[in-house]
Amino acid sequence: MAYTNINKSSLHMNTKLYTGNASAGHAITGVGFQPDWVWIKDRGSNANHHLFDAVRGVTKDIISNSSNAQGTDAQKLTAFGSDGFTVGTNGNVNGSSANMVSWNWKANGQGSANTGGSINSTYTSANVAAGFSIVQWEGTGSAGTIAHGLDVAPTMVIIKNLDDGQSWRVGHFWADFQRYLTLNGTGTQTLSSAMFNNTTPTASVFSVGTDGSTNASGETMIAYCFSEKVGYSKINYYKGNGNANGTFIYTGFRPKYVLIKGSVSGDGDAAQNWEVFDNKRDGYNGFNDTIAPNNSSAESAEDRVDLLSNGFKIRVNSDGVNDNNSYYIYYAVGQTLVGSNNVPCTAR
Repeated sequence: MAYTNINKSSLHMNTKLYTGNASAGHAITGVGFQPDWVWIKDRGSNANHHLFDAVRGVTKDIISNSSNAQGTDAQKLTAFGSDGFTVGTNGNVNGSSANMVSWNWKANGQGSANTGGSINSTYTSANVAAGFSIVQWEGTGSAGTIAHGLDVAPTMVIIKNLDDGQSWRVGHFWADFQRYLTLNGTGTQTLSSAMFNNTTPTASVFSVGTDGSTNASGETMIAYCFSEKVGYSKINYYKGNGNANGTFIYTGFRPKYVLIKGSVSGDGDAAQNWEVFDNKRDGYNGFNDTIAPNNSSAESAEDRVDLLSNGFKIRVNSDGVNDNNSYYIYYAVGQTLVGSNNVPCTAR
């Protein structure tokens, strides 16, 4: 398993809160780097999640809680800056006095074409150190492979068809990429070879099948690829115990961002939200608010997860994060510093 050479995680992934002002040219600074993937949500209202990246370019918007094709809006995200980004007058990203959250990842700018798979990418933008890449390609309708630009195999891949009203598809190592999840939905895993061709990613490529949501002929596709880096990120699963004194999940670092998909398999097998927790929205235990990427609802203040020095602990008996004998996948990023020996510090 790959170890990180990152000694400051906030230079690669960071949560930034800001207050909207409804004015054009509102510069959001303090991210800590020039972000290449920006995910914005109005915390206090029933507003869509808006996702932007440097590969597709500014003003190009996709919505995690919708199957809609990519849209263009000159008053949403208008620029990527050296320490953040700029938004326009659109109320979904810059409503007057609105409390906004943005989750930001560093890749490698717009990137460049990569011919390492059987399907050439138009752009592959990869941050090898952090195990994150953005890949764009034109679908072929035939099963094939696409280069992800990372040194090690990604263990989670999220794909969206930009040109058509197709659902988001998520592949995860726990299901060997034989099953998929839907980011804009609540369902459990679904068996299908048409999404990821029943093939786990390799150190150089990930696979797509024939389905229109991951590889429609002549349509533009985007993928966000994540590989685990010990000491920086963790992509895994856990089993719920159905108890308010819930499961503890060891990550080896203090998490600052955790994405969980509820009841992917098990006794519950119930349709559950995706949930995001971070260390900036309140950011202390007992008040780690959750946001659901698959719907437009405002954040919920229910105490569900504690972010600890070396992992996170479930604090509620809930099908969404802790149904007895149900399984949950997660992606976590650490906030701790890593020394020259690549060993993370597990206390603040």
